[in-house]
Amino acid sequence: MRFSDEAWARNAVAYEAIRTMPFNTDLAAGTLSRERFRHYIVQDAHYLIGFGRALSLAAAKAPEPDRIVQFARGAETAIVVERALHGSFLRDYGIGPETFAATPLSPPCDHYVSYLLATAYAEPYEVVLGALLPCFWIYAEVGRDIHARAKAGNPYQAWIDTYAGEDFADAVAAMIDATDMAALGASPALRARMHRAYSHATRLEWMFWDGAYRDAVWPL
Repeated sequence: MRFSDEAWARNAVAYEAIRTMPFNTDLAAGTLSRERFRHYIVQDAHYLIGFGRALSLAAAKAPEPDRIVQFARGAETAIVVERALHGSFLRDYGIGPETFAATPLSPPCDHYVSYLLATAYAEPYEVVLGALLPCFWIYAEVGRDIHARAKAGNPYQAWIDTYAGEDFADAVAAMIDATDMAALGASPALRARMHRAYSHATRLEWMFWDGAYRDAVWPL
């Protein structure tokens, strides 16, 4: 069985929890409050900076030149293309660069970014891909699911269209392929570490959206 098929099956319950959680249910219905989406979009813009750094480290560890290019371009997309989408929402909310920079990472965002960067620095290439894959794959699946049930005139249609679109689907397919190729040569012990990384990142995906819905902040 391909690593990706096995990883998805092992985390199917977690994905269903993400798909049906209040944040994504309200987003699809177009009833998600502006305050909750504002919290999400600010934190996701912070997250993408860390995600781009982790992708750059994956590029540095990649054994093949084509994978170096793939992950370097992925880092560029995270910083430039996706942040352009976020930037349009930030402008709509009146959030300028100074306000954005002064907003601290929420506990779930800080946890997720710290985990990805620690993994990207300290773990072998195969485990790094296991940790990075859920962000790609789960976003694509959630985007497609929300697109299929989104209400007409949804105020968050630009976000929905981005993650349900063909360009993002192509990037996800390339990431799945890279991860499966890396797993082919992995020992059973290393493959198990890949699965642990994938499962933990999946839990952090849930925490990120849940934190946005609850407006999670540091207690002290």
